[in-house]
Amino acid sequence: MKKTWLKTAIAVAVGALSTQAMAAGFALNEQSISGMGTSFAGRSSSADDATTLFGNPAGMSRLKREQVSFGMAAISAKTDIKDASGAFANGLAGRAGPTSGTNDGDMVPVTAVPMGYYVKPIDDKWALGVGVYVPFGLITDYESGFQGRYFGDYSEVRVITVQPTVSYRFNEKLSVGFGPTINRIDGQLESAVPGIAGATDSRVKIEGDDTALGFNVGALYEFTPHTRAGITYHSSVDYKLEGDTQISGNDPVLGSAIPGRSVNAYGKYDASLDLETPESVDVSVTHELNADWTLYAGAMWTRWSRLEQISVENQGLNPAAATQFGTITEPQDWHDTWSYALGAAYKLNKQWTLRTGLAYDQSPTNNTHRSPRIPTGDRTAVSFGLAWNPTDDMTVDLAYSYLWEEDTTINQDKSYAGGAVQQSYNATYENSAHGFGAAMTYRF
Repeated sequence: MKKTWLKTAIAVAVGALSTQAMAAGFALNEQSISGMGTSFAGRSSSADDATTLFGNPAGMSRLKREQVSFGMAAISAKTDIKDASGAFANGLAGRAGPTSGTNDGDMVPVTAVPMGYYVKPIDDKWALGVGVYVPFGLITDYESGFQGRYFGDYSEVRVITVQPTVSYRFNEKLSVGFGPTINRIDGQLESAVPGIAGATDSRVKIEGDDTALGFNVGALYEFTPHTRAGITYHSSVDYKLEGDTQISGNDPVLGSAIPGRSVNAYGKYDASLDLETPESVDVSVTHELNADWTLYAGAMWTRWSRLEQISVENQGLNPAAATQFGTITEPQDWHDTWSYALGAAYKLNKQWTLRTGLAYDQSPTNNTHRSPRIPTGDRTAVSFGLAWNPTDDMTVDLAYSYLWEEDTTINQDKSYAGGAVQQSYNATYENSAHGFGAAMTYRF
């Protein structure tokens, strides 16, 4: 009995850590405001400003002057939860019925995504630069008493990257670029545990972080002075998150109030998770149709199928439990994805340029494992951008995006205490978001 109850507590912790991995799986696009205006259609071939350091480091060779670019994007998301239902069964207490709780939705607060880049041409072949940006991130914060709280009610994960970079131009047509990435990941996740012998919920809170290395490499080829194509490879990154799992509450069984049956699970445990974020390949083409119009097209493949399962190492357990529950594995079964984008820019005059774009992104999740922490599906986005050049030295970029997702379903169930206690949650999510961006580029 003691081992069964302890397994319940540790399984809850695994679920939360697994969600941390899935949260990191949703890459952010907002590393360039000029690119945001075209839905990132020409990300690896446009090389318009210093943000090319992320989009394609080979593009730095096209920049003729030393420049700095910095900006921020803000994301305002909206979620409607429909047809929600939850149920529980507690064979130990002889109770069953619907799970109480609310489904307010709109659980994503307005989130800011900063970025900054510096590029310095050394001569007509070499250029150096450094960038700071956020490639992955997620935050969901449900209301207190959310009906799906047993499957995750708070998640916050972010990756911040610093990338020193060098590019080299072989001739008038071919350039290459390379940059190692220094990546810092950290996160906090929480969920509720249903009352087993008691009437109130317990809580699981997990925190962890790590720093790891990766790299970005790209090539840019100019077929003509008006047409160029680029390809960028963003490497996978191996993390070993170190942190702790804290279980708290006042349930007599999970605590120590029932002699012979309690497992004394409350407390803080050391936890570690090996996580590999996926590599991606971005390809795009930029064509300057004439002096006024520029067209963009791009596609990106991401290898999400790396995330087949999550294995969590737990330490600090009592000896009997550690033999069986020191390592726990949970399947994820994600799949590779493609995203596509088309865009255009129109130069009104020397000072003003208008941009627009349309994009489609696949989601790597599936109906079997999708949870309230990441209730997202395939998405479509339309974007508009504006560039203002008050002088030859300065450009101010503004962008707006609106994205909407296909309706997604959540069908989750979980068992505790060897199946004696069960919880389920089912709902349909309608997600949409507004994105706003502003940036300034200054040339020296």
